[in-house]
Amino acid sequence: GDGNCVNSDPSSPALKFEVTATWNRARVATLTLPHVQCQTPIFMPVGTQGTVKGLTSQQLEEIDCPVILGNTYHLGHRPGPELLKDMGGLHKFMNWNRGLLTDSGGFQMVSLLKFAEITEEGVRFQSPHDGSMMMLTPEESMQIQNCIGADIMMALDHVVSSTTTGPIVEEAMERTLRWIDRCISGHSRPKEQNLFGIVQGGLDVDLRKRCLDGLIKRNLPGYAIGGLSGGESKDMFWRMVDVSTQHLPANKPRYLMGVGYAVDLVTCTALGVDMFDCVYPSRTARFGTALVPTGTMQLKNSEYASDYR
Repeated sequence: GDGNCVNSDPSSPALKFEVTATWNRARVATLTLPHVQCQTPIFMPVGTQGTVKGLTSQQLEEIDCPVILGNTYHLGHRPGPELLKDMGGLHKFMNWNRGLLTDSGGFQMVSLLKFAEITEEGVRFQSPHDGSMMMLTPEESMQIQNCIGADIMMALDHVVSSTTTGPIVEEAMERTLRWIDRCISGHSRPKEQNLFGIVQGGLDVDLRKRCLDGLIKRNLPGYAIGGLSGGESKDMFWRMVDVSTQHLPANKPRYLMGVGYAVDLVTCTALGVDMFDCVYPSRTARFGTALVPTGTMQLKNSEYASDYR
């Protein structure tokens, strides 16, 4: 367009974020990305392999969905970064001309593969295809995400479950900060794609604050709150979101990863979160549950068998 992505903040050449209204800590903003301009808060459906299950790209446009997620781990394996790069990125591959956000690939490895370990170099994992040992480094995650070409790409971080305790939580947070610098160096398209850092630190307020301080110093285009929604109590979960949004800069988007239940969307929007993603709505729909204003509808129940509405 006519320079509509030129941001007043030189640290974010591919993103513009303008808060247009606030109510206590909740806010409405206009988010401008290379492929889309939208009003936040937004919910982003997950399209693992370049499709949101059960919906076409055209249907997603019809429901006015501004941004969808792609999984780097799945796309990096199939169709692979070379083919995506040749095609001009995932936008062209899936015929989607709005916003895309890709995760780093690390979480999938740790959650999907029977053998994955995190070392200082990166995530070591056993290839599910031929059993060979492979390594995903921060640099390689950036390289694959640069081929995919999403509007927003996520840093490779050291993920630990939110219910984990002990020294590993601090180690993972410190490593996440060391890796963000490797991600920044390895990111070759900062004028076209936005790298977001991820706040870790488990359920420890001090660790979260140290991670927040470290990431804010790197002056990234946006920030994600990670490592939550993994089985901790609601009270602790909301408290960690609260600490994070209080510390994050007001002029940058805040993305809460993996959160999509209605009560959490409302509560975390009230705490100042702008962006959410979760597999819940598309997954629950595939199993016959509809989300309606009054709650959930179990469409497989016999009462709907002859309901033709």
